[in-house]
Amino acid sequence: MNLNPPHEPALRHPATLGHYLTPTPAGFSLHMSASPRNLRAVRGLTEKTLLDAGVSPNGVDCAQLVLAELYSNAVHACGDYVPLVAEVEAGAAGVWVRLHDPDGRRMPWHSGVAMNDPEAESGRGLAIVDVLAPGWDVMPTPVGKQIRCLLPRD
Repeated sequence: MNLNPPHEPALRHPATLGHYLTPTPAGFSLHMSASPRNLRAVRGLTEKTLLDAGVSPNGVDCAQLVLAELYSNAVHACGDYVPLVAEVEAGAAGVWVRLHDPDGRRMPWHSGVAMNDPEAESGRGLAIVDVLAPGWDVMPTPVGKQIRCLLPRD
């Protein structure tokens, strides 16, 4: 059985353990299990993809920071090796960073920790996302939730 129409070539991006990449015209979609190795991989892929799309190094850093924060929150909410889908896409309005996790019941929440609190050891992540991607939102999906962030072009 051939799953590709005759006019479309088959994608040649083999899956690796806990990692399946689908390139898109303006970015990528990466299915993965949450692990330090896969976080490094998605950060590197984000850097290459966005630099190739003409995004500034600062814009790349901001996208990587937002993605890492969403990733960390998903692991905190769902546990190690949770299946995630990360999507990064450069567009005219900015850079989209989306992260899907399977637990639609646990929503992101602000800890109330002040950004300049010298005593706090955690709790600033979503405040950083607020600054870098104002207006981010959460969409319920049939199998969990997707957090969507648009980082404006610099």
